[in-house]
Amino acid sequence: MTETGDGWAVGGLDDMGDGPGFRKVRKELGVTAFGVNAVVLPPGYASGRHLHERQEELYFVHRGEIEMEFGDGSTHRLQAGSFARVDADTVRQIKTVGDEEIVYICAGGKGGYVGRDGRVAEDKA
Repeated sequence: MTETGDGWAVGGLDDMGDGPGFRKVRKELGVTAFGVNAVVLPPGYASGRHLHERQEELYFVHRGEIEMEFGDGSTHRLQAGSFARVDADTVRQIKTVGDEEIVYICAGGKGGYVGRDGRVAEDKA
């Protein structure tokens, strides 16, 4: 169950849906600065080939192993803990590898890096 407070939200993958498919993390947690989804795929699945008009994407494999094929014909296996960055106009396809369900996170956006803007918070104690 997603919980929200003043300026924050927390939730779990299992609370965002059941079975294979997209988990709308952005919508569930109220993310407004970029798109983000978790994707759960069964063994033996291959996505359609796709690309984007504007948004660069970052993929993170949380559980299992996937194979990513890119428009230039190269193929890469990504295990749990691996990342892939893909330009908007680069064709990509994802295939599951192995006999287990996989979970990956995909974040996408456009507009560039904000830079280091952190600062020490004043204690309210």
